[in-house]
Amino acid sequence: MQPEQMNGLLLLCIHLIIAQPGEGTTYLIKNGKVSFRSDAPLELIEASSGKLNGVVDLSKNTFAFTIDINSFEGFNSPLQKEHFNENYLESRKYKTATYLGKMIEKPDFTQDGDYIIRTKGVLTIHGVAQERIIKNEVNVEGNKMTIRSNFTVLLEEHDISIPKIVHQKIAEEIEVSIVAVAEKQ
Repeated sequence: MQPEQMNGLLLLCIHLIIAQPGEGTTYLIKNGKVSFRSDAPLELIEASSGKLNGVVDLSKNTFAFTIDINSFEGFNSPLQKEHFNENYLESRKYKTATYLGKMIEKPDFTQDGDYIIRTKGVLTIHGVAQERIIKNEVNVEGNKMTIRSNFTVLLEEHDISIPKIVHQKIAEEIEVSIVAVAEKQ
């Protein structure tokens, strides 16, 4: 499947979930934050984006998240951001990263509280889909659900290559953290 088809499929999934929500079981994320950190021997690279969008449908036990790769900010220099978008993530060709799938655990989110759940889904970065299980901390208060997650991404698993000349400046394993506030629809 081509990247444009994947993006279209994700948007269709989000639209269908929102268009036909279960009774009080759909949570919408409009501005979650995704941050990443590359801690290599010669350079630390950090950037983040507040443009994470997504939906969690408790009646179907499913979720779908997407982020625009071009929305990441906070690089050490404009040149570093340019290299990130043009040379590594190729954001003109692969505009978004996505994660969609199901929740493994099914806690009773109708009760306010803190929960630990695992999600199983397909993480697509740089046009390469990888099945992942990711642990999440979820806090429910009233009509809001806050989701926090930390995980790593191996660049080679998503066909992102590092030229030997900059091998000491870019980590092969990237730390990713997510904080998203979802509101009940």
